[in-house]
Amino acid sequence: MANQLGVLNALDAAKTQWYHFTAIVIAGMGFFTDAYDLFSISLITKLLGRIYYFDPLSSKPGTLPPRIAAAVNGVAFCGTLAGQLFFGWLGDKLGRKRVYGLTLMLMVICSIASGLSFGKSPAGVMATLCFFRFWLGFGIGGDYPLSATIMSEYANKKTRGAFIAAVFAMQGFGILTGGIVALIVSAAFDHAYKAHPYSVDGEHSTVPQADYIWRIILMFGAIPALLTYYWRMKMPETARYTALVARNAKQAAADMSKVLQVDLNAEQEKVDKIGTEQFGLFSREFAKRHGLHLLGTTSTWFLLDIAFYSSNLFQKDIFSSIGWLPKAETMSATQEVYKIAKAQTLIALCGTVPGYWFTVAFIEHLGRFAIQLMGFFFMSVFMFALAIPYPHWKNNNTGFLIMYSLTFFFANFGPNATTFIVPAEIFPARLRSTCHGISAAAGKAGAIVGSFGFLYAAQSTHHDKIDKGYHTGIGVKNSLIVLGAVNCLGMLFTLLVPETMGRSLEDITGENEEDNGYQQRFSVEKVPV
Repeated sequence: MANQLGVLNALDAAKTQWYHFTAIVIAGMGFFTDAYDLFSISLITKLLGRIYYFDPLSSKPGTLPPRIAAAVNGVAFCGTLAGQLFFGWLGDKLGRKRVYGLTLMLMVICSIASGLSFGKSPAGVMATLCFFRFWLGFGIGGDYPLSATIMSEYANKKTRGAFIAAVFAMQGFGILTGGIVALIVSAAFDHAYKAHPYSVDGEHSTVPQADYIWRIILMFGAIPALLTYYWRMKMPETARYTALVARNAKQAAADMSKVLQVDLNAEQEKVDKIGTEQFGLFSREFAKRHGLHLLGTTSTWFLLDIAFYSSNLFQKDIFSSIGWLPKAETMSATQEVYKIAKAQTLIALCGTVPGYWFTVAFIEHLGRFAIQLMGFFFMSVFMFALAIPYPHWKNNNTGFLIMYSLTFFFANFGPNATTFIVPAEIFPARLRSTCHGISAAAGKAGAIVGSFGFLYAAQSTHHDKIDKGYHTGIGVKNSLIVLGAVNCLGMLFTLLVPETMGRSLEDITGENEEDNGYQQRFSVEKVPV
């Protein structure tokens, strides 16, 4: 378009080159760490119960009391929600780059500190762990809006969706690595310190050295984040922030000339004309232009994460209930960690990781809207297919595992990726990071509902089969039916989300326009339904 800045035109038209892949790796390693840190907790909660809540009079190994289990599983999500809102806002105020290193250092420090949690009593250890997990989540929260926005603003318009999806796809490798690290650590400790199953010798089924296992698993999350810190600090600020928000055309041209290795002109007079009409997040103008879009991105992310995180965090409970994991009392503590990690790694390998990369491959062919709608549809189908004939799956573990893997495949080749991508594309540069943070925070609110709610809801309807300290729930079968219904709602709210494939960010948001034409010519292309 005539009003498009030369530096932004150059970015939109740039061929895929080395700096794109560098940006994917730098932003992606943050997401690798995010996923590793958030999901590794589900590998060790049963071990924490055995170590710190052992009851010599019980025929079953110790388990975390309900409130402590809910806190350990969910506190990082509370931190993530707060971090998404705070760092999303800060990314628009101070710039993406200035805030980017801060989130990473917070993740590194809190990963290490989580593994060093201490206390004189079990409650003390859990309280310290929860404290550091909250601040770990706070740092992770900042990575969502900043990584998405940076990748979106660096990418060209033809492959932007695939590049943002590739950053998000590093989550899959994070989840997979968490399982592999737990497998290696638990196997090494099991080999070095032999222990009898709980049913044979309850007191000695958990060796004292098992306390190191969960600490090593949590602390390993700091390594990949630490490796990319230097490169994050070397990245220049995005041209879209420098030109459209900081309004410094000269700096934007200088930065992108180095990145693209071409000569670009500073066009300060164009910057002064373009989109000088400022409207705030809480203005009537924003509600008129972007209100429905924000409702679409927040509601779909909220509904997705209820299903996605409850299924992911409580895999071990679902596996136990269908008999895929042996009963806890038939294993030692280290054997139980190994079995849980093995199951989680298989699911990640079969369903989670491939789903992410299918999105990378097809998003610029099918579009965001189609992939999101299809993903919600198939998640609903497979949740209902697991739930309705639920007793059948107790005698068919392989079939259950295939169906369960497919729900994760279509979550990731579907709304789990697209809900991350779209908010980084449809809002103006000066509010992009904030709106992405709000959308992501809505998602984490869904994760909190899912992780806390499923913990209680999935308890058996029979008093004699519930975990110690819990009330009867609606059972795994009915919980899966509820999650299927949630996915159906996700399909409905997807209709509010616009298609952005193949268009420049400024074309989508209307930021190309001078003030006099901005109002009339602003439009976001809707997908025919």
